[in-house]
Amino acid sequence: MPGPDLLSSQGLRLDGRRPHELRRIQCKLGVFTQPDGSAYLEQGNTKVLAAVYGPHQASKAKSLPDSVVVNCQYSMATFSTGERKNRQRGDRKSQEMSMQLRQALMAAIKTELYPRSQIDIYVEVLQADGGAYCAGVNAATLALIDAGIPIKAYMIACTASMAWKGGEPEPLVDVSHVEEAAGGVVLTVASLPSTGSIGLIEMSHRLHMDYFDMVLSRAMQGCKDIEAILDKAVRDHLAEGWTKSNDDVVTI
Repeated sequence: MPGPDLLSSQGLRLDGRRPHELRRIQCKLGVFTQPDGSAYLEQGNTKVLAAVYGPHQASKAKSLPDSVVVNCQYSMATFSTGERKNRQRGDRKSQEMSMQLRQALMAAIKTELYPRSQIDIYVEVLQADGGAYCAGVNAATLALIDAGIPIKAYMIACTASMAWKGGEPEPLVDVSHVEEAAGGVVLTVASLPSTGSIGLIEMSHRLHMDYFDMVLSRAMQGCKDIEAILDKAVRDHLAEGWTKSNDDVVTI
């Protein structure tokens, strides 16, 4: 089952990464003061902002007696893809991504703690270069933590694809735009790596069952690796806040 030529003779990808290597991830919590929680995340050249408002009282029409209402809005800046197209906010693709974002985050949030309440989550893709949905999930998770909203575990998303080297299958993790555009299968997984549960799984093309477990395993390992990076960012953010609060204490 030959696929796109995505690996060099040395086993390197088009951007120089090895098959199991993530793109560079940089992130920061608390980038805005107006929302209850916010985060900025770069995954390769994909750049995403996330903001969380709430929990706040839900309207009577929306409120649930035993759970919180989670409202998600996923959108892409008109300049995010580098194409000169005026993409309207709330188009069909954005609505689909908003639903998938909500599906993933609902599996992480402890919704039973906030009956008759609502949480609003906004994700804006500033630059898209592959894995924009995954970066959005990861940024939203950080924003929820920054807002102090209890979650069961980190909800992490990652993509994986399949390449061939010398006729042998080789799964790729954290697929870039160039690799997506090559036409091969892209598997997207949103999971709670610490528990092993999956909140969302989607595949762009059909893939033979002989290779599915291999690609899924690579995506799940990518989620675990991303979780470690985000957890360090959260701990560094908390340590920075603790240090700052101690520096503000005046001794008389």
